Order: sequence, then structure tokens, then C-alpha cells
Amino acid sequence: MKPNIGTVDRALRIIIGLGLIAYGIVNHTWLGAIGVVPLLTAFIRFCPLYAPLGLSTCGKGGKSGGCGCGDGKCG
Repeated sequence: MKPNIGTVDRALRIIIGLGLIAYGIVNHTWLGAIGVVPLLTAFIRFCPLYAPLGLSTCGKGGKSGGCGCGDGKCG
């Protein structure tokens, strides 16, 4: 799996995931379980929905790869 989630996208997914989990815990609802999905995709740096659509939020070159890999070869 080639990384297709960039640094900003990853940070937003972590924030949203944690927020949904916290909401589910506070309100005693299963909605919090959905928060696991953005957290998982953030940690593995791969979004299965981006792949068939050909989307990537990784940077295109440069010394600091936009996906956080550091080699700039993502995308």
C-alpha cells in the first residue's frame, strides 16, 4: 500500500477520530465507534477510498515528503 495521506490530512483525521470517540463516550452512543476509522487510516497513512479515485494528499516531491515519509517520493 502506497501512502496517500499527507501530513495535514493525517492530523485532521486524528483530531476528528479522537473527537468522535470522545463524543461517543460522553453521550453513551455507538457513534464514537466510527472514530476508529479516521484514526486507523491516519496511522497507516492509507485511505482505501482515495485509491480507486486516484486521490492523494501527499506532497509531490521535495526533500520533506508530504506524507511524512521524508523521502519525497510519495504521490
